[in-house]
Amino acid sequence: MKHLADLLLLGDPRLYETCEPVLESELPLVTGWVADLHNVMEEIRAKYQFGRGIAAPQLGIMKRLIYLNVDRPQVIINPELVAVSDETDELWDDCMSFPNLLVRVRRHTKLTMIYRDEHWQTHTWEVTDWRIAELIQHEYDHLNGVLCTMRAIDERAYQWRPTPGTNPKTP
Repeated sequence: MKHLADLLLLGDPRLYETCEPVLESELPLVTGWVADLHNVMEEIRAKYQFGRGIAAPQLGIMKRLIYLNVDRPQVIINPELVAVSDETDELWDDCMSFPNLLVRVRRHTKLTMIYRDEHWQTHTWEVTDWRIAELIQHEYDHLNGVLCTMRAIDERAYQWRPTPGTNPKTP
């Protein structure tokens, strides 16, 4: 079982690599990978009071796998963004791989994604909830070796995480 100490941190070269697709023959491994992702997310939540999603490469699993747990656990295998809205919005993004840093980024407000679930069933998901759309884009970026630090809106788009329960000032 992987733990918080196994989480790759900002600067680890593996965070900048593009992940390989999960193969159908690797499906038996997905259960263990998801258990590791879930465990580390729970440890992040306990320590830092945030965490809605985590991508496999954050634990050194260089596969196109995302685990979300917003209202319920959800496994996303080999996601493909097939459409994004023209409309965008800004937010202070956070990341488990640098938990004390917030980065101001711009993300699409809606998207359509095709992916497989843990049973290898194909799904098309039209995401219209901004909170979920920006989360998926963040995790999807991880699969392509892109961190939110690379999407900062400008050179002043960084700040330390405020005390839990408070919100950062918006520009």
